Amino acid sequence: MAALKRGPDRLADQSGSVGDKDEEYAIDAVHLTKKIGQRVAFDDLSFQVQYGEVFGFLGPNGAGKTTTVRTLGTLLAPTSGNAQVVGVDLNSHNSVEIRSKISIMPESPGLYNRLSVEENLECFADLYMLKDTKEKISNSLEAVNLTSRKNDLCGTLSKGLRQRVGLARALLNDPKLLFLDEPTSGLDPVAALEVHELIIKLKERGVTIFLTTHRLDEAEKLCDRVAILNTTLKMVGRTKDLEKEMFTKSLTVKTLNEIDSPSGIFDSVDGVTSWEKGSDGSFSLNVTSIESVAPNIARALVEAGCDVVFIGEAHHSLEDVYLEIVGTDGGGIK
Repeated sequence: MAALKRGPDRLADQSGSVGDKDEEYAIDAVHLTKKIGQRVAFDDLSFQVQYGEVFGFLGPNGAGKTTTVRTLGTLLAPTSGNAQVVGVDLNSHNSVEIRSKISIMPESPGLYNRLSVEENLECFADLYMLKDTKEKISNSLEAVNLTSRKNDLCGTLSKGLRQRVGLARALLNDPKLLFLDEPTSGLDPVAALEVHELIIKLKERGVTIFLTTHRLDEAEKLCDRVAILNTTLKMVGRTKDLEKEMFTKSLTVKTLNEIDSPSGIFDSVDGVTSWEKGSDGSFSLNVTSIESVAPNIARALVEAGCDVVFIGEAHHSLEDVYLEIVGTDGGGIK
């Protein structure tokens, strides 16, 4: 079985006070909490987002992901705690300055259906009071590959194209930090892949991206680091590091024929700490060392008359990490 190695406050390299290093991080949150009435939306969040990275924010429905985005984006005031966003203290006095340096793309981009793509961007550029509007719109359309569709009415576009228009709108002010809240929700695989490619291009341009998503394969593909949230922050780190920390070393063993006495074989090999049989007939063995135990397991199986099909190190995914954490915690707030 997987050995869970975490504590309720396990946040490696996430300590520090706001403002001690000028604009070192795109986001530097310390003990950030938001309550809505008597309900806790998120509690005691402390983490940093580095410039130039794609930072994944994962958690079940009601975990506080969108509320965190709205708080960091100055749409909601935190109840307690501190944060810097793009080097600016998060408070009501600095809201305009922060908003000028960031953009938020919500799950539903909120476009005007009776206006064309270009007219929508012109409208929002005017609201932002941007200069060089035509150039900024042209650059945004080019960034999301929509130049040829600029005269199409938004109401005639597919959801995938509407998401791209929403992304173009978010790029109008050339943000240093871009919040993407479930950008591929409801998209078909082809449209989702197009959004993924756009995110990769933006990262290559140096845009810092804060990505909330339910799609674990998406996070694993796009994110440099991920945070797992369920009202409180459970873990922050690189996917591979989290996998190594969460799970013990283990081997997967498959044989062609049924093993008559698996306990007699596996329990006799030094370094096997536990084992279990899977639903497909394979065995998962927790071991102290892959290199030293695997050859001994192979020899023991052959001596027992078993035809070995496969022996190899078991690899875990971000989904395994997520389910190990969130599955034990249950759902978030509703």
